[in-house]
Amino acid sequence: MTLTNVINGARQSGAGGSDLVDPATGEVFGTAVVSGEAEVDAAVRAAEAAFPAWSRTTPGERMSALLKLADLLEANASTVADAEVRETGKIRDVVLTEEIPQCADQIRFFAGAARLLHSASAGEYLEGHTSYQRREPVGVIAQITPWNYPLMMAVWKIAPALAAGNTVVVKPADTTPTSTVLLAELAAQVLPPGVFNVVLGDRDTGRLLVEHPVPAMVSITGSTRAGIEVARSAAATLKRTHLELGGNAPVLVFDDVDVPAVASAVVGAAYYNAGQDCTAATRVLVHSAVHEQFVAALADAASATVPGKDFGPLNSAAQLSRVLGLIERLPSHATVHCGGKQFGDRGFFFSPTVVSGLRQDDEIVQEEAFAPVITVQSFADDDEAVYLANDVPQGLASSVWTGSADRAARLTPRLDYGVVWVNTHGPITPEMPHGGFGQSGYGKDLSMHGLEDYTRVKHVMQAH
Repeated sequence: MTLTNVINGARQSGAGGSDLVDPATGEVFGTAVVSGEAEVDAAVRAAEAAFPAWSRTTPGERMSALLKLADLLEANASTVADAEVRETGKIRDVVLTEEIPQCADQIRFFAGAARLLHSASAGEYLEGHTSYQRREPVGVIAQITPWNYPLMMAVWKIAPALAAGNTVVVKPADTTPTSTVLLAELAAQVLPPGVFNVVLGDRDTGRLLVEHPVPAMVSITGSTRAGIEVARSAAATLKRTHLELGGNAPVLVFDDVDVPAVASAVVGAAYYNAGQDCTAATRVLVHSAVHEQFVAALADAASATVPGKDFGPLNSAAQLSRVLGLIERLPSHATVHCGGKQFGDRGFFFSPTVVSGLRQDDEIVQEEAFAPVITVQSFADDDEAVYLANDVPQGLASSVWTGSADRAARLTPRLDYGVVWVNTHGPITPEMPHGGFGQSGYGKDLSMHGLEDYTRVKHVMQAH
């Protein structure tokens, strides 16, 4: 199998090729083209040519097309799930029952949201003149998606951009491109040619796309390092940027909770998708009064979790090596209660891991593990809990677990994170924004804020 680009609604080849590897087995099952300057330019020019007509469609027309795309995605769920599982190792039932339905729902949300853009009322703000505001599409959008949720992150990118009237060129991660290609082929059945294009390739392909003079905006979901590189490259031509970057989510657990129940919930939120989630609940902060009890409960719940059954492998040999390095470099004051090693002798699975005894400046506390690894620290009071939670560069998501509504109300404003959950961790809904602060980037995915990020505002003033 050789996977190719989708440009102007049709598959088009590119130069070179890279191996596609099943992370559950470590075996190569196909190749994908690696796009160079010519292929990137062709995709961008296709999007540029399609923009004038697509930007002039009515919100109702764009809504209709996106609703049809959501229907097509559901109708082809089995094929898309097979592609997603083969390249990520995810549990197939999870993809079919959770991820694809969410993707369809998110597309439908933005389909409806296209008709609900609001701005200030027209009025006479200066005597003798009437002013109003227009929200307009930005233009051609360059979009780069990660390997942890290939399909869902493609949906998060394309749905609001297309709903707002933009055209897009998406570069998926080089290890997980197939579901994005399938999504583009489904979209070609309901969208005009050139509106949604996909170029495959590596980091150099992404750089070519970001540096191309035509795109007016670049949106990336990825690591903080990747976001910084994109922002630096985009600055050369003053492109707008939308950055959803790494997380390192703190989980604040107080001494008034049901310890076994909360420990089980935290393990589920930490190990979902093998912990390869920017919002994974892996940095646990526990009140000192229940610290030892909670660590024991975490270790019990973690030990009962089975790689390959409850979650899939890490994405690649490189990711497995990186996580093993974090464990090998643990300081002597750390204690590994379970896991801490590769699971099995086939593929890139990692054992569910719990590490305690850590200090705030330890590498594994300050750096996002992106793996089924839970770190545990203790705190004495609310102030210390907030300090430990905020004392990292990232600021994407967090959660507070307590039986006190008053404490939750007091702490949530003090947590420097774009998302704060209370007595839960991880649920998302398309009506609410998702995005972080600090080195977790800026801009919002989902919600009306996500749609507005793909628009520009124009003031029109007419003299009487």
